[in-house]
Amino acid sequence: MNDGFVLRPIGALDLDRASALHRQAFEPLGERPWTRRDMAELLASPGVAGLFLEVEGREDGFVLWRTAADEAELLTIAVQSGRRRHGLGRALLASVVERARHGGVRNLFLEVGADNAPARSLYAQAGFVEVGRRPRYYQRHAGFADALVLRFTLTAGG
Repeated sequence: MNDGFVLRPIGALDLDRASALHRQAFEPLGERPWTRRDMAELLASPGVAGLFLEVEGREDGFVLWRTAADEAELLTIAVQSGRRRHGLGRALLASVVERARHGGVRNLFLEVGADNAPARSLYAQAGFVEVGRRPRYYQRHAGFADALVLRFTLTAGG
């Protein structure tokens, strides 16, 4: 991949690092982070895949997604806190979109907290549009946040 990023599949030996990254990314939001077991169960599920993004040998981010027929769901993106705003999330998202497109996916969905402005900005810049809302979906330290359901429509040639 360009910009010095290397993408590699997440394997069984990566579960501790992936869960640590997820905890670092989502605990400050008040969300329950995914455990090693959560990650293992997801990766063992049909259609689920994941990638680590490495920069200079460090695993600075990862993404998990699920594909079923011609639809896919972005399950999570997590980036090391000190490496945010450097294009890593954008690179992970682009890699999922590219793989989904090559796999015949027509629509890519995700859920994001209405209170997660950086993630919402990333997805809006990538072309995701809001198609639904789940009220009080995410439990936070100070209450609840709605989940926005977003969709990205992939085209065969684009």
